[in-house]
Amino acid sequence: MLEKLIEYDEKLFLQLNALRADWLDPVMLAFTGSVIWIPLYLFIVYFVFKDYGKQSFWYLVGIGLAILFADQVASALMKPYFGRLRPCHDERWMDDINNYGGCGGMFGFVSSHSSNAFAVATYFTLVFLGKRPWVAWLFLWAAIYAFTRVYLGVHYPGDILVGALVGVIGAILSWLVAVFLKNYFTKTP
Repeated sequence: MLEKLIEYDEKLFLQLNALRADWLDPVMLAFTGSVIWIPLYLFIVYFVFKDYGKQSFWYLVGIGLAILFADQVASALMKPYFGRLRPCHDERWMDDINNYGGCGGMFGFVSSHSSNAFAVATYFTLVFLGKRPWVAWLFLWAAIYAFTRVYLGVHYPGDILVGALVGVIGAILSWLVAVFLKNYFTKTP
């Protein structure tokens, strides 16, 4: 069963990675970076302060925990444990894939980019639940951000999907911790 899933994952990767265009390569490389998203992060933090004032601190602690959880589970735990080569390090694909912008570390299961992006999307959806409907668009951003990793040849689709799941779980747990801490430290006697 696992072998069949890996086979489907590799076939889907090859199909998706082949959907490329010369003009799109630098766009996807820029999109997968961190610096380009600083205005988005500042926009979100602005609304955290606007909506929560003094209690914003606890929600910012929570997003830090969510990203820490997502990134460490993906990079420090899962990648070395599973040891699945990135497609760009797999000799079977060397002449067949688009690998624009370099390869990164040896192992790719799971995608840290995906886990972090879905942690951010999930966490802020929980923070702004019922207050800011536009926050749901963060899931589209996370999906496109994660897809860049397949497009650039550094992750299989399965790496992205499981990474997204890690991010969602980390965000939910971190949000619960942030709410607990906020309620514990801001309760009135």
